[in-house]
Amino acid sequence: MSKGYNESLGDIHSSISTQNKTGWRKILAFIGPAYLVSVGYMDPGNWATDIAGGSAFGYRLIWILFVSNLIALLLQSLSARLGIVRGVDLAQASRAYYKPFINFCLYILAQIAIIACDLAEIIGMAIGLNLLFHLPLIWGVSLTITDTVLMLFLMNKGMRKLEVFIISMIFIVGLSFLIEMFIVIPSPLEVAKGFIPGNLTGSALYIAIGIIGATVMPHNLYLHSSLVQTRQITHTDKGIKTAIKFNLFDTVIALNLAFLVNAAILILAASAFFKNGYFQIAEIQDAYKLLAHIFGRTAPVLFAIALIASGQSSTITGTLAGQIIMEGHINLRIEPWLRRLLTRVLAIVPAVFTILYSGENGLGNLIILSQVVLSLQLGFAVIPLIHFTSDKKKMGKFAISLKVKIAAWASAVLIVILNGKLVYEQIGDWIKLSPGTAIWMYVLVIPVIIAITILLIYVFLRPLLFKHKDMPVYIPHGIATAIGDLNAIEYHKIGISIDFSKNDTNSIRHAIMQGGKKATYCLIHIVETAGARYYGDDVMEHETQSDVDNLDQYTAALHKLGYKAEAKIGFGIAANEIAKIVKDEKIDFMVMGSHGHKVIKDLIFGTTVNKVRHKVDVPVLVVKPQA
Repeated sequence: MSKGYNESLGDIHSSISTQNKTGWRKILAFIGPAYLVSVGYMDPGNWATDIAGGSAFGYRLIWILFVSNLIALLLQSLSARLGIVRGVDLAQASRAYYKPFINFCLYILAQIAIIACDLAEIIGMAIGLNLLFHLPLIWGVSLTITDTVLMLFLMNKGMRKLEVFIISMIFIVGLSFLIEMFIVIPSPLEVAKGFIPGNLTGSALYIAIGIIGATVMPHNLYLHSSLVQTRQITHTDKGIKTAIKFNLFDTVIALNLAFLVNAAILILAASAFFKNGYFQIAEIQDAYKLLAHIFGRTAPVLFAIALIASGQSSTITGTLAGQIIMEGHINLRIEPWLRRLLTRVLAIVPAVFTILYSGENGLGNLIILSQVVLSLQLGFAVIPLIHFTSDKKKMGKFAISLKVKIAAWASAVLIVILNGKLVYEQIGDWIKLSPGTAIWMYVLVIPVIIAITILLIYVFLRPLLFKHKDMPVYIPHGIATAIGDLNAIEYHKIGISIDFSKNDTNSIRHAIMQGGKKATYCLIHIVETAGARYYGDDVMEHETQSDVDNLDQYTAALHKLGYKAEAKIGFGIAANEIAKIVKDEKIDFMVMGSHGHKVIKDLIFGTTVNKVRHKVDVPVLVVKPQA
């Protein structure tokens, strides 16, 4: 990886081995990342555009879905190539090309896009819960905040289990629509005719633009370039070529499955509504009710189950994308649950506001608005991606060919023009529908769009006009430095975190293995009571006095064994106090016992070890608790 970057999604980076595997086992080792990406291609935002297209125009827009899928395949394969060859994700690569202010702007736009995407998923899940269990929409929206715990649980279980969960959700969605196809019985000949391109005008063009905007989503490009790095590969030409090939298989299979799901939604709407004279079904709730009216209870139940599964899986991948853009663009890392909670709250607020003031009928318009926001962001992900994968200086022999480059730029131009048209028409509609607010459009909205357009032009021109001449030709993970004689390192002062548990003896033993009898051992304990947090070292409650006495006993025991030891006690937040003592006492090595918390306890108690590692500049040895 390039110097100066943390590993993308560091907790799961290179966590899945692909070595020493052949045949199907080799293919299965690489399968997974594209499935996590594919859920973004079948989220509730896609449902809204597919239902509107199928009910209004029958099977005529299937070819638009097909073209959108081809564009998605091309761009996602470029995203995977970037992550495999250069070992950085799209956000990290942007940080190398653009100045900090531009990266901050790109981060804000990408974060807004993720919130907009999350908004569509919240609405979809709330509608699904309402349709299945008659739960009020306001309650359904509020309940979606609980998926933070599910996301944390899955990430703690590892990448493979997360992928299995997502694939299970995709399976539920796919199976639901497969069964519905047998219920509605579409005409195979008419479906086949839908693949023939035709002229698009008026509302057909508008819906077609919406389908493309909802299909190719910006956060998926960030996500894919990072997820491919969860696979351990050999960083040789042969190893990289193999990884690109197998990830292409993964992408083709996963995105074609997503295409089949989207096509199934459109075909369902065409067969159930268009054929029966219902031409203006744009609301998901209306689709559910009409399915019940035409086909009975089974079809709408399957529809609602698939909607919930789609929303739940999409929200988890959105969390991962949020982590990638935050760490990549602005080099900021916070706890995943906190980032998830923040994104979800920011998305819940407009949903709750809409329900309170416009009722459930306003949610359909809110989903369309979320797709408009996504449209604004798309160019800022696609254009840099093409620049980065075209750069022979950094991609070497794995830079994309001229043919691929032409196809990619053609796709980018199409996306930017069509999404620009979508935004233009949407603003025009808002001004016509509410002339009284037109002044605010000209004062607030249009200047922002102009500024975003200028930023997009800059993002396009910067890599062409101001190439970084000082950057060397990319070699995966750099050149290995020569290893000469390795002399033993002597540590003079070793810190040991003490929590008065059965793990203390193990931590002290490991510390002594590092320093022997030459080093001085500093036993550190932090009092974290409420009194200690407020009054610091002025507090001397019963628990604090007990801790001081216990620490003195440990020190005396080490003196008796012939070791030099001293005690230091801190008051307040553990990570902050430990880091302060390490600095003040000039400690050059730190030993900490791992608390061994799982999932919920991590959420409640936090992870002191990780926080200390980021706050100190000395080596930290983490000792796992004894079984």
